[in-house]
Amino acid sequence: MKNSKSLLPELLQLFPELRAQVYFKTTLTAISHAMEDLVLASNEQPLVIANFQQERYYRQESARYQKIAQRTDRVYVLAAPETDFASAPASFATVGLEQSDELAQEWHLAIVGENYSACLICREYAAPVGAIDLDSARQFRGFWTFDPAVSRQAAALLLQRIGDYRPDLASQIDREKQRSITEKLPPQSTESLSAELFINRLVTYLQASQHRHVKAYQRIVGQERQERLINRFTAAIRQSQTIEDILAITIREVAQLFGQSRCLLSRLPLEPATTEYLASHPHFEPLLNQGQIVSIADVSQDSGIQSHLDLQTRLAQSQIQACLLVPIFIAATAQNEYRQQCLGVLELHHASPYLWSIADRDLLRSIAERVGIELLQAQTFVDLRQMNKELAAIKQTQNNLIAIVGHELRTPLSTIQVCLESLDAEPDMPAKYQQSMVEIALTDSARLRKLIEDFLLLSRLESNLATWQLEPLDLTDSLSIAVSNLQAASQPRELPSIVMDLSPTLPLIIADNEALFQLFSKLLDNACKFTPATGTITLKIGEVTTAQIPPQSMLEVEIADTGCGIEPDRLETIFDRFHQEEGFLRRAVGGAGLGLSICRQLVRQLGGQIWATSIGVADKSQNSDTEGDISCKKLLRFNEIG
Repeated sequence: MKNSKSLLPELLQLFPELRAQVYFKTTLTAISHAMEDLVLASNEQPLVIANFQQERYYRQESARYQKIAQRTDRVYVLAAPETDFASAPASFATVGLEQSDELAQEWHLAIVGENYSACLICREYAAPVGAIDLDSARQFRGFWTFDPAVSRQAAALLLQRIGDYRPDLASQIDREKQRSITEKLPPQSTESLSAELFINRLVTYLQASQHRHVKAYQRIVGQERQERLINRFTAAIRQSQTIEDILAITIREVAQLFGQSRCLLSRLPLEPATTEYLASHPHFEPLLNQGQIVSIADVSQDSGIQSHLDLQTRLAQSQIQACLLVPIFIAATAQNEYRQQCLGVLELHHASPYLWSIADRDLLRSIAERVGIELLQAQTFVDLRQMNKELAAIKQTQNNLIAIVGHELRTPLSTIQVCLESLDAEPDMPAKYQQSMVEIALTDSARLRKLIEDFLLLSRLESNLATWQLEPLDLTDSLSIAVSNLQAASQPRELPSIVMDLSPTLPLIIADNEALFQLFSKLLDNACKFTPATGTITLKIGEVTTAQIPPQSMLEVEIADTGCGIEPDRLETIFDRFHQEEGFLRRAVGGAGLGLSICRQLVRQLGGQIWATSIGVADKSQNSDTEGDISCKKLLRFNEIG
């Protein structure tokens, strides 16, 4: 250790009239700069000794000392080195202090010239626990003065410390002591001190420091205000759980923040014909998809807008002179790849030119980020709710499957078992009874086979595993074959009257012959089940033209019955699996409730449409003649091929 003695108490002891005070770093910086400006403004070559405590503080002022060194070659800089400060070549002498040296905790500036002298001697003391850890808040205790005697004594003590660290400068230090300290200098006048210059520079530096503090405070206040607004906004949208509520609350809150602007929130993708939102225009869409904010203060001065006549027309019609568009992005993953997904765009429209500030853009971006998070959470909630519904439906389907299959299997199996046991127990049973037992067992076994085949067919259809042999077919022939097969298989059961209104000159369709047979067979079987033997089933095929653009010609198949009818609000559910208007334990008509569900899957995979119409459950006691006693219609449409 070269020297551990502090400079401040030694000077206070030598000059009892001095009074140490407390300074902040910003104040000492202003005083030091004002003193250094005296050197830069004068024609003298004074002795300048500066102690910066640590090398990093010197680096902040190195440019100033390069200028000072151009004025005088008598410059000495002390600091505790952190790099090669002590050995690096410089235009002035550098002295590396040991970290344990008391001088490494002190701030010194001593200037001794022929016509003026000044010095600043301070020592930093540790901030109290819990104090703000800011460089500008560092505190020092010491003094500054223009007293020549104090300045020369401070310079002498510093030269002595420099000599201890840099023996190679001994001769140079001796000359400095002889020239500026030992030698009697002429008396210094107030004018020569350039007091007015010092005061003006000091005030300027203090004002600059105060201005920086004010700007920093304004930034802090602005950030605090923005955080408060964002927190209020977040609290508002978190009260809702639906996407529609989030969008409505966002528009309301943003409209309150930007009272003179109209706020819109569009969800992507937008329809091409949507003109209310600017985000739908090709001029803005690529920028927004890249996550860029579009800020236009005056649409009439924007060259990009001027190149799109349709966009100019849209802006003029909407009376938009300024706009701010902020994309709403969320993080998403697809196939283990991280990417950003644009959910929508938050738009502000202004009726007159308006310069959007950085604070406006930052605030709206923060709001957009919060909206993206809330939209993602709301969508997740919707998806979870939908999954719960689907799980509940699957569970209900499983329960229905177990109950219906158990009910449908129990009766035919019991009948088959009774018949077989009877044949085994009565080998001498008359032949006609044996034949009757065998027919009953065969009928019920066919019923079981048909039930299993329906389960397998529906499974293949729902799994898209069914294969088709598509070919041009005549619907009239397919429907006639299905009717004939139904009549042949129904013997000796009496069927309702079937009336066929089929034209032999209808266009063909592309379909699978077996699929059409299955489709018409099940639709006819369903109509026969719920229509009494005294009722009527009417079959029609006709050409229709859809209202879509462009119009499309289709063949419409109508299967109408005079059965019990269906309530209008339950017409769609009859195509669900295991659905039956009667409870499976109370129904008078057999079946597992798969027929219409298979029909819907067949029609969809053949590219057609199927639906049902009914005025409701028929009241036969009133002898209603509504629609000619038609209680329910099943309608199908297929694309023509010519």
